[in-house]
Amino acid sequence: MFRDIAELSCLADPQTTILKVLHVVENLDRGAVENWLLRMLEHARNRGVPIDWTFYCILEESGESESRAEASGARVVHSPVPLARKAEFIRAFHQALRRDGYDILHCHHDLLSAVYLMASVAIPLRRRIVHVHNADECVPTGSRMKQDLLREPMRQMCLRMADRIVGISNHTLDTFLAGRTRRPERDSVHYYGVDPTPFANSPADRASFRRQLHLAEDARILLFAGRMVPEKNPMFAVEVLDKLCRTEPRAVGLFAGSGSEVQHVLDRARELGLEKSVRLLGWRIDLPEIMCCCDWFILPHPEHPVEGFGLAVVEAQLAGLRMLVSPGISDDPLLPTASFRRIPLSDGADAWAQAAMELFEVSAPSRDTAIAALKDSPMDMDRALQGLLQLHA
Repeated sequence: MFRDIAELSCLADPQTTILKVLHVVENLDRGAVENWLLRMLEHARNRGVPIDWTFYCILEESGESESRAEASGARVVHSPVPLARKAEFIRAFHQALRRDGYDILHCHHDLLSAVYLMASVAIPLRRRIVHVHNADECVPTGSRMKQDLLREPMRQMCLRMADRIVGISNHTLDTFLAGRTRRPERDSVHYYGVDPTPFANSPADRASFRRQLHLAEDARILLFAGRMVPEKNPMFAVEVLDKLCRTEPRAVGLFAGSGSEVQHVLDRARELGLEKSVRLLGWRIDLPEIMCCCDWFILPHPEHPVEGFGLAVVEAQLAGLRMLVSPGISDDPLLPTASFRRIPLSDGADAWAQAAMELFEVSAPSRDTAIAALKDSPMDMDRALQGLLQLHA
């Protein structure tokens, strides 16, 4: 570990060349990718490591985190042309690359990165990086036929034009490579850096938290945290809660997040008579504190495609939660200290509820032990920052 910190200190040397990096993102709002990049930016600043980053947002709407980026010395620019006007978008992006003299183009949109690579033709960049954050291989068009036609050409353009293909997990990288053997020094996995500080410092006043939600002080809380959308499968969590309540009447379900499934979750809870056992919290900025006050974390992600990484899974471990996950969650985010059950969705909600009760029979995982395990993992903030900067070096 000391070697990593020493190497970070070397990067802060005034004699070190500071590369000008353009990160292409959606916009600086609540997205997991953008928030990870902001964590890395702020961590570099706190470590005294000089970096020169610009965020090129393809959406014209400003995000609520733009001020964070600017406070840490980054520039934020928005495309003057929507992506839907592809020829004009490519021309505007090409002009921005040529005008501002970037060294590194770091694209964060999986197959869609082919568009940015195409726009970078004839620009003398030191490196072009395609960073793959999901395994769903989505091509943003409403036509299924266009998706099928464009997927492979866009993949091939990324594989041929990029100097680096980077996945956020082994499964994500291998899915993107689609059977192609990894090229040494060109195809690699880079894990998100996770900051354990909010979990280490959380007071975890479980009794007060339950009173705030008008719950009994001995309530057993099953937490679903994340986007309330079909690809996260929150509806299955309601079914598990229903079965769990039959064995453990003190069980309640918390849903922290928002999305298209919110009303469906609420309607299903009412159908099952769970109105008093469900709380919908919406988006919360105090999620670490909420996690530290719960008992179980559930993520019944569909098994195909597999979740890209599962950042919330890492956070749940740092909060000392017992975890119920599907085979749609890869091994990458699991620390050696994890207390979890991986249950196929086909086993049904009864099996998930039984697994929850079995996990509850043993002591809750230690937050301190999980934080120590994180320190020795590639998800440690110093290690993750060092790896990210090495991608650009």
